[in-house]
Amino acid sequence: MSRYTGPVCRLCRREGQKLFLKGQKCYTEKCPVERRQYPPGQHGPAHARRRKQSDYAVQLREKQKVKRIYGLHEKQFRNLFERAANISGITGDNLIIALETRLDNVVFRMGFATSRSQARQLIRHRHVEVNGRLVDIPSFRVSAGDEIAIKPKSKEIIPIQESLEARTRPTLLEWLALDEKARVGRMIRQPTRGDIPLAAQEQLIVELYSK
Repeated sequence: MSRYTGPVCRLCRREGQKLFLKGQKCYTEKCPVERRQYPPGQHGPAHARRRKQSDYAVQLREKQKVKRIYGLHEKQFRNLFERAANISGITGDNLIIALETRLDNVVFRMGFATSRSQARQLIRHRHVEVNGRLVDIPSFRVSAGDEIAIKPKSKEIIPIQESLEARTRPTLLEWLALDEKARVGRMIRQPTRGDIPLAAQEQLIVELYSK
């Protein structure tokens, strides 16, 4: 599967807002989004002057924004949406909850990584255990009651220490618990949409995929 290797700030500029894809650097560096408030590319300034977007363009940008925040490819995101649409409840809420309960996101939310991309790297390098077993799949679905821990030999590695000590570390959400000293966390309960601090209009994504 292809992987984006370009500058992540370019993705933020395309969406017109900070997506915090670089972890701590997004707080300490001058962001290109603030310096150049228009999309990347030679036609960026011209696009910025357009006054109105079509409904499709608005829906597409919302989907791209959420997809990039969580670091998914299009096929992964579409498959997740289809699963969300096939279970009971509000499809948009189901989609956001499914994104939040991915293992890479839970590792990030617990503060073991400064970004979701760093969390994926920790998982792929086999530093993370779920219920006492090593898991190297970032898309692993975490359920209520699951225990997420850094394996014993990896507890003191520098990226994890720096992340837990960072001043800009996000506040631990109510549906998660963390023993920082032991490097062990737990999903206390399944989150609801109201528990998730994501500024997104997921209904636009539902409308886009429903066409």
